[in-house]
Amino acid sequence: MSVLLRTATLDDLDGIMAIETSTFLTDAWSRASMTHELTAPGGRYLLATAEGDDTTVIGYAGMLALKGAPEADIQTIAVLAEHQGRGLGRAMLTQLLTEARHGGVREVFLEVRADNPGAQHLYETLGFERIAVRARYYMPDGVDAVVMRLRVPPAVTETTAGPLEPIDDVPLDEQDVRP
Repeated sequence: MSVLLRTATLDDLDGIMAIETSTFLTDAWSRASMTHELTAPGGRYLLATAEGDDTTVIGYAGMLALKGAPEADIQTIAVLAEHQGRGLGRAMLTQLLTEARHGGVREVFLEVRADNPGAQHLYETLGFERIAVRARYYMPDGVDAVVMRLRVPPAVTETTAGPLEPIDDVPLDEQDVRP
């Protein structure tokens, strides 16, 4: 199955909330909170849908990155249980991180439940590091939050790369040159 990523809108709220309440059983965000997230200045929410079916939500991910700010926060990420383990969460998160980098963000933060090793592993494979623990952060069950940070490398552009120096002292054989 092919999956498409697109910007989430308020029209997607029902699909997002269906995943939110089935994924985060004890600490799901309220409809009002999610509405605020989708409309907040600096908020960026991605939606995953099946190709050809733009209305059925398979997953979503959100980031808060205020324009010009050096920091961003991954607010949430969730994928329907039957679609987990296929790289969808990684794809959405990678897209958000790319957008953050292009927006000049230098650090991205997130909190993840201490009892969610799968998510922690995903974040670590993308370069996030554990920097703190917030005791009893997730209520009502009192699960700790692991705070993680990613130091974002700058995007290479003409203005940041600087001028290229010619390389003329490296001998090349004809076999090294490919048409």
